[in-house]
Amino acid sequence: MRLTRLALSTACAVLAVTGVAAAQDTPLVIRAARLIDGRGRVLQNAAVTVERGRITRVEARSAAPATYDLGTLTLLPGLIDTHAHIIAHFGRDGRASNEGESDAERALHALQNAYDTLLAGFTTVQSIGAPLDKELRAAIERGAPGPRLLTSLESLNDPALSPEELRRRVRTRVAEGADLIKLFASKSIREGGGQTMTDAQIAAVCGEAKALGKRSWVHAHAATAVAAAARGGCWAVTHGFYATRAEFALMAERGVYFEPNIGLLIQNYLRNKPRYFGIGNFDETGFAFMEAAVPVNLAMFKDAVRQPGLKLVMGTDAGAGAHGRNADEVIARVREGGQRPMDAITGVTSLGAESLGLGDRIGTIAAGMEADLIAVDGDPLSDITALSRVLFVMKGGKLYRNETRRR
Repeated sequence: MRLTRLALSTACAVLAVTGVAAAQDTPLVIRAARLIDGRGRVLQNAAVTVERGRITRVEARSAAPATYDLGTLTLLPGLIDTHAHIIAHFGRDGRASNEGESDAERALHALQNAYDTLLAGFTTVQSIGAPLDKELRAAIERGAPGPRLLTSLESLNDPALSPEELRRRVRTRVAEGADLIKLFASKSIREGGGQTMTDAQIAAVCGEAKALGKRSWVHAHAATAVAAAARGGCWAVTHGFYATRAEFALMAERGVYFEPNIGLLIQNYLRNKPRYFGIGNFDETGFAFMEAAVPVNLAMFKDAVRQPGLKLVMGTDAGAGAHGRNADEVIARVREGGQRPMDAITGVTSLGAESLGLGDRIGTIAAGMEADLIAVDGDPLSDITALSRVLFVMKGGKLYRNETRRR
């Protein structure tokens, strides 16, 4: 662990020198042709004033002198990925197994992933989850260039444990510093996605997490597992490949956040098949399951979008090969899934922040919020692919990317 901390500290120093990472001690003004505030409001010729890392003023058609004049760009809140695996990377042999790596190598790869994700406009990420996330979270809090990080540390996935044993595991994770509890309630999609935990086990985990003031995030593909999570008081469900309108209605009724993945998760595995093939359940059967699930998953999402009151948040489940491409998920939701651009943007900003318990701090451009701001080339309301063209990134008032002068 000391080696891991040393590697992270060394990497942070290197990236901090090479990146912009500029902090502002005096008030600054950022102007852009348009501003999307994360809650459905659009301002033209907007100016945002930032002081000591927080937004103090938002004005439309302002004539105030600008510290950063972003011209025709669109200003948005920093984007939020509610589900990633930030330490996952391809190892020495180019594969996802990472065999033979040292703690230092793993730490350096993790920090690089964090840096790439930040520069892509994602200023907050929930990593679900690995023990190394704890060290990475601390390094970022000390000033390392990376997104604000929340982590479950590890997942609960043993169906042989009794409800009481699972409750004890929840208490252990919280004592270790987990921000949330991740539960596997179904098999992987590569194994068909059937329910693995009983309804009682699911309710025990989510109930204990809630009692301790923590959120629960449930991996569930089978419709029965999704329903059990909703009835069991769970905070959020991820994936839901085989969920139906009945489960969407139940989640909406119970206020459960839903985080499907249609644009990056499986596509990344298929794109990098040689790098994953032969590792665990990444075999011919597993890839066949994933390929068959793509149209099913897309149809599921189209139904989910039509459910009134369903809280659809953006998560990618990004692993090796996907970090920095997180916006692919938002783009697919609009272009293939039929979601309205403004709803998709809300899901990756203010609603995402709300699902992380951070709605009073991030996800919206408004006075009093932390200055997490990005600017993209184009108008994502008319061309959602603009979210992949990030030219300006600020997190907490620190500037990490500014390519506006190169245009």
